[in-house]
Amino acid sequence: MCLAVPGRVLDIEERDGTRMANVDFGGVVKEVCLEYLPDLQVGEYAIVHVGFALQRLDEESARQTLELFAELGLLQEEFGDAWEMAEAEAGVDPVEEVRK
Repeated sequence: MCLAVPGRVLDIEERDGTRMANVDFGGVVKEVCLEYLPDLQVGEYAIVHVGFALQRLDEESARQTLELFAELGLLQEEFGDAWEMAEAEAGVDPVEEVRK
C-alpha cells in the first residue's frame, strides 16, 4: 500500500535546481521534493505521496492523522524495513536465523 502521509518540514535546500526537504513523518525522516509547494516553509506540515509534497496541512490535522496511522500500524507498513516485515509475516525469528 502506498499512502499519502503528513509530515513536518525540518529543513529545505535547493539541489540541482530542485527544492528538496527533509521531512519528519512521526519519527521517520525522508527526503521530499517541494516543487509542487514552492512556498512551503520549515516547520510547516504537508501531505506527501511518493516523495512529493502535495498539499499544505495544519499541525493539528497532521498530528491526528499520524496518531491514527500509528495506531493502525500503517506507518510501520509504509516506512518499516521490508525485509523485517517479510520475516515477521513468514514467521521467521531473525535472532534464531543468526544462531544457525
